[in-house]
Amino acid sequence: MSTSPNRIPKESQSKSPSPKRRRVINNETMANNSVSNGTNGSAADIDDGLYSRQLYVLGHDAMRRMGASDILISGMRGLGVEIAKNVVLGGFKSVTIHDRGLTAKEDLSAQYYLSETDVDRSNRAEASATKLQELNPYVAVTTYTGPLSNDYIKKFHVVVLTDSDDLDDVMRIGEVCHSEGIHFLVAQIHGVFGQIFCDFGEEFVCTDTTGEEPLTAMIASVTSEQEGQRLVTVLDESRHGLEDGNYVTFREVKGMTHLNGCTPLKVSVIGPYTFTVADTDKNVSSYQGGGSFIQVKQHKVIKFQSISKSSEKPEYLLSDWSKFDRAPTLHASFRALDAFRKQHGGRSPRSWNSEDADAFIKIARSKMSPDIELIETVARDFAYTCGARGDLAPMAGIIGGIVAQEVMKACSGKFHPIFQWLYFDACEILPKSPPESRHSDNPRYNITAEIFGSDFVDRLHAMRCFIVGAGAIGCEHLKHLSMMGVGCHRNGGRIVLTDMDTIERSNLNRQFLFRPSDVGSMKSTVAGKAAKRMNDDIMIEAHENRVGPETENIYTDDFFNSLDFVANALDNVDARLYMDRRCVYYLKPLFECGTMGTKGNVQVVLPNITESYGSSQDPPEKSIPICTLKNFPNAIEHTLQWARDLFEGLFTQTPEYAADFLRDPNAFLERNAKLPGSEPVDILEKVRDFLIEKRVKSFKDCINWARHLFAEHFVDQIKQLLHNFPPNQVTSSGAPFWSGPKRCPRPLVFLQGELEKYHLDFVESAAHILADCYGVPESSRITDRKELRRHAADIHVTVFKPRDGVRIAETDAELESSSSSADSDKLNRLIGKLEGVSGSLTKIKVFPIDFEKDVDSNHHMDFITAASNLRAENYEIPPADRHQSKLIAGKIIPAIATTTAMVSGLVAMEIYKFARGLNEREPYKNAFLNLALPYMDFSEPQGPLVKQYCDKDWSLWSRIELDGEMTLRQFLDYFQQRYGLEVTMVSHGVLMLYAFFQNRVAVEEKMAMNISAIVEKVSKKPIPNHSRALVLEVICNDDNDEDIEVPFIKYNLPK
Repeated sequence: MSTSPNRIPKESQSKSPSPKRRRVINNETMANNSVSNGTNGSAADIDDGLYSRQLYVLGHDAMRRMGASDILISGMRGLGVEIAKNVVLGGFKSVTIHDRGLTAKEDLSAQYYLSETDVDRSNRAEASATKLQELNPYVAVTTYTGPLSNDYIKKFHVVVLTDSDDLDDVMRIGEVCHSEGIHFLVAQIHGVFGQIFCDFGEEFVCTDTTGEEPLTAMIASVTSEQEGQRLVTVLDESRHGLEDGNYVTFREVKGMTHLNGCTPLKVSVIGPYTFTVADTDKNVSSYQGGGSFIQVKQHKVIKFQSISKSSEKPEYLLSDWSKFDRAPTLHASFRALDAFRKQHGGRSPRSWNSEDADAFIKIARSKMSPDIELIETVARDFAYTCGARGDLAPMAGIIGGIVAQEVMKACSGKFHPIFQWLYFDACEILPKSPPESRHSDNPRYNITAEIFGSDFVDRLHAMRCFIVGAGAIGCEHLKHLSMMGVGCHRNGGRIVLTDMDTIERSNLNRQFLFRPSDVGSMKSTVAGKAAKRMNDDIMIEAHENRVGPETENIYTDDFFNSLDFVANALDNVDARLYMDRRCVYYLKPLFECGTMGTKGNVQVVLPNITESYGSSQDPPEKSIPICTLKNFPNAIEHTLQWARDLFEGLFTQTPEYAADFLRDPNAFLERNAKLPGSEPVDILEKVRDFLIEKRVKSFKDCINWARHLFAEHFVDQIKQLLHNFPPNQVTSSGAPFWSGPKRCPRPLVFLQGELEKYHLDFVESAAHILADCYGVPESSRITDRKELRRHAADIHVTVFKPRDGVRIAETDAELESSSSSADSDKLNRLIGKLEGVSGSLTKIKVFPIDFEKDVDSNHHMDFITAASNLRAENYEIPPADRHQSKLIAGKIIPAIATTTAMVSGLVAMEIYKFARGLNEREPYKNAFLNLALPYMDFSEPQGPLVKQYCDKDWSLWSRIELDGEMTLRQFLDYFQQRYGLEVTMVSHGVLMLYAFFQNRVAVEEKMAMNISAIVEKVSKKPIPNHSRALVLEVICNDDNDEDIEVPFIKYNLPK
């Protein structure tokens, strides 16, 4: 039976109820023990507000398929609940959780939806169902506590087994699923070992193996090579990025028009800018110019074997290339565990028991292929730790994140699945010998004590850490650390959490500690309370602060010195770099990570052992040339950036200038006059227009303004551009001016053309946003679109006539060289006019508008989408829908709960290593992963760059520590006498405290001053009371007058 991702049950193909009705369907219509009845419904019912970040990962088609799928997850210990959490957040039709056992004390080690009141009383599935349902009202969460009979499992599209103690039963269920076309997964964790198996049937269709956007580039030429081959060369601005075997089609090619929209052609790469395609059409004209290629993704059909067949001849996906030979041993070990249990009355090997380990290894060896040698050290580690009672929460996070993503693949066909076995281990974390004491007073920590020892549990309890950020990663960090027992108050530990953001609805899809009722509340406060409910032992201190220089009076020397480590959960580079500098300064370990869609990374930063986060950075984002934005766009990204800039100029900057003028006209005019070039005139013209000449008083005025704005940008400016550069213009070399990346535009006719909808969208949204700037009451606005259209169509707009003598720059260099100076007469006239009316403007209220992409009712994205697509229509660039426009213009980072869970789990495993006191780089793992491919790469962290001064090795972690106070002369003498170095410059941040070339009188005056006094004099403000030390940078010369680089100076202030 085919297991195409298009396998949708018949009942879901009928028309779904409206979104409102879906929320109130009677519970009697749900399956056995249903907790809720949410459903994604039809295509139009996908809740963009909730799923927005995930939609940018999966797309609407994949989400629709998921919304029609029923999932069964068996086993509700730590791993099972982690998979269920991610799957429910993902948005399926229904999720049935299955478990036949009562809650045990050890389950609390990783099962965060169970509590001590459930122990020996509640079935694990039934106790978890309500909390899982709270994660997503659109998913029906049901429970089942009976046996998994063949007939029962046939109800589902995907079956996931966890915690199965009977391999024979796993094989039975796997065979039923394979024969019935049901996607089947097995997931297990034992100690620090994880196993995943996937069987998606014999004809699984993967519609997109990578999830990357199709490649496209503009064409420079197409020539005929040998018969049946066309050589395509792209413009030098960018490489084509294609690989052999990719497929492409073409658009807007002139001459060889048969290529436009052709059946996808197979690519053979010649070089970074050239490739060939097979084209057998002989009756074609030669290439005349223009055009671009577009990659066409091809479906891939994958044939899976059933678990019984695949177990005998397994195919592995490597999870760690440094452990490339381990998979066969781990495969044999998981199979040997089942055999060991059957031989020993159902029990697993006892923790750190050599006798059981020897028996286990003997069984494992018998499970190996004859031509492959068992890695005995790995099998022995497995035997020593697989019987520990409970789950390690970080392992559940890692394996649970991967498995949930595979469930999504199974239902959607989006991304390449695991084929077919994946094994993961963290043997490097284990002690080299059995811990002396392996007992914990609290059964919640039994697994940690059995594997690492009771002393290690106490160490975790006593740790003090700082989590920066309470978003998606921050929530996962809190979950893992609370389950691990980090920061328990009984042992003096503490978790400090800070985040200055409030909860938004779009957060709920992946920031799983938040609920709809929390929207508007502070993230850190809500997350801290939620983590406390998971483990009441932990002590959490929630702050609402931004990290930065402005909060260094809160996060002081004493604060950082009390910490054991910092875990970043930030979403911007600047904050990451700031925390990195803080950790380097205070010599604190930093655990850094991030995600983007299915991609994730982890970096371990350890004092004196590794490089820092700031030691290497990604290249800066390529900016769009200003002239491209202003006059020569050729891609939708250009028109969207232009639309964003237009929004900022019209609705943010201009009202801000006006508001500043109204607050204090004299001070504003004085500041403005000091600006360079033509800026003073430009700004005052905007203020004059906004407050006087173009000031609106009614919503009809706003419509009139918006209609003229349309004419200005999409008609008049284009006519002027074509007047300067006619369509037949040629360059000095005789080549067409409008060629290559320059697309010849055309002016629009209002309310005419294929994109007429966007004409009215532009006027409507611009009018509403301008009305917000002036505070025009909502009640007075025209909301009927037909009436608004009639009003806009009746507005008279003077026909524009292009002017001679208008200069339009072709390049940024030309634009910069043409920058004009201020017209003093014009400036004085503007100042006079504004001064003359300032007294009559005091009652005017102005409201600058900041762009907000996630509020549909504010018209911001309507304006951006319409403005961008109208400009795209000018230049015949394919438009983008609102969804795509929001992604690009809003600079949204795609996000999904599966990647976040896995990345945080990897971070938590590295925290285990740090807590064990491992002080070499080798055991630690930086990670890069892409769950779409799927691909994982682990590497040893880089060591810090080592330099030398005066025969001393130093790195970024080094510092020269001096106890103050010292005068400047004493400071300079110290370096001369101690190191034989002449200090030529001393700085503190951006302040220059001393330089050899400064005025002699000023230098002599400073020589007798204390360093702290010089800092206060130069900065013109006192040193903050919380500062215990100053960071000084010095430039030195040696006796040969060579520059010598030295560490920073930590200048300790007197107490």
